Amino acid sequence: MSDDKKVNKGRRNLVIACGAAGGAAGVAAAVPFAASWLPSERAKAGGAPVVADISTLEPGQMMTVEWRSKPVWIIRRTKEMVADLAQVDGKVSDPKSDVPMQPEYAKNEYRSIKPEVLVLVGVCTHLGCSPQEKPAEDKGEMGADWTGGFLCPCHGSKFDLAGRVYKGSPAPVNLEVPKYTYLSDTRILIGDDTKGA
Repeated sequence: MSDDKKVNKGRRNLVIACGAAGGAAGVAAAVPFAASWLPSERAKAGGAPVVADISTLEPGQMMTVEWRSKPVWIIRRTKEMVADLAQVDGKVSDPKSDVPMQPEYAKNEYRSIKPEVLVLVGVCTHLGCSPQEKPAEDKGEMGADWTGGFLCPCHGSKFDLAGRVYKGSPAPVNLEVPKYTYLSDTRILIGDDTKGA
């Protein structure tokens, strides 16, 4: 074999190696660039819709997800919890949810799309504190007729298990129901109600 062929083979290997290295560098640069197009965690917290998986949420349990830097509560109410809502009508300021703190599809006695699943922004409408869950068993603290709900520890606002504010509370209106929709029986999209199942 002549020396010219050895040199050409060496050049060819060098060209292939440089091409492979350049291709790998191009991919390495493209991945972060493409990933930069995805919404950041800050953008998601700033208002992008979030998906909540409620497949493991048992009756009587509550879970919290973050949307717009706020806690959003999802409560799977028991049949008893749903039935107790009617008992509280005379004790709450806005029993029919006339003040628009919920989308039209949740303007009902349950303040929800499905009676057993409640979705609420967990921020008191008085001064923005975070109320605490108070189950029906807390009658010693909340009163003998307490059927369960929420208490804002800062100023004493009380809310029932539909997020309706009790008369005499400092909070002026019910807890907010955000826009939401069901993507399936076990997945809820919070922050957008245009992509329903």
